[in-house]
Amino acid sequence: MSFKLFRFNCCGLDVHKTWIYACVGITDSNNRTEYKQARFSSFTEGLNGLCGWLAKYNCTDVCMESTGKYWIPVFNILEQHGIWVTLSHPKYTKPMKGNKTDRKDAKWVCDLYMCGMVKPSFIPPDDIRALRDLVRYRFKLTYMITGEKNRAQNCLTVSNLKLDDVFSDVFGKSSRSITEQILQHPGEKFDVSPFVDSRCKTPAEEIQAAVDGAVSIIVLSAFFTTASLRLQIVARYGVRIHVYLY
Repeated sequence: MSFKLFRFNCCGLDVHKTWIYACVGITDSNNRTEYKQARFSSFTEGLNGLCGWLAKYNCTDVCMESTGKYWIPVFNILEQHGIWVTLSHPKYTKPMKGNKTDRKDAKWVCDLYMCGMVKPSFIPPDDIRALRDLVRYRFKLTYMITGEKNRAQNCLTVSNLKLDDVFSDVFGKSSRSITEQILQHPGEKFDVSPFVDSRCKTPAEEIQAAVDGAVSIIVLSAFFTTASLRLQIVARYGVRIHVYLY
């Protein structure tokens, strides 16, 4: 049984962390296909060698699986050399069970692609890919900021500091000033009035009562300081990404 061929000069790649196995299938006018196989390093020099090897056989049509993150540098360099790359989910190029090797996998991808049996994945342009990476990273940073704030809030709760009852924002200027004063002078009583902003609507007496009940200073010093530093770092990276985006 023979399949209809849609491509007469194409290449299948089996991408790994260290090595890339390539198989070019060239079909003549009599529908006889000749295969050329080679192995290349995943270093930039090896990927440039792959592009030169493809140019040797006038092959500008390549198909490969989306293997982890290893396909990304391969895709980028092939794209820079003007080679059309089709990326496919591994479930569409999964080979038959048996005596499989990397070279056989590359040939299998080539055969499937040659017969038009590979479902391509959508790959946006380079600028959209970069923008998407930044937006995704900013999304992760937002969740990281929320997590660090929750850890810091837990430290305040364990230390019996009821700052969340007297301040609308525990990480505001007044609240942070009071927390830093407690960390710098653990166990000491102090007047909170100089640290409270004049626009604060909560009476100073109520804020004083929330602070005077502080316990577990060791826990507060160990965890709240670390959480605050992480929060500053994450916020700093978030500002940088915002600058890149806008």
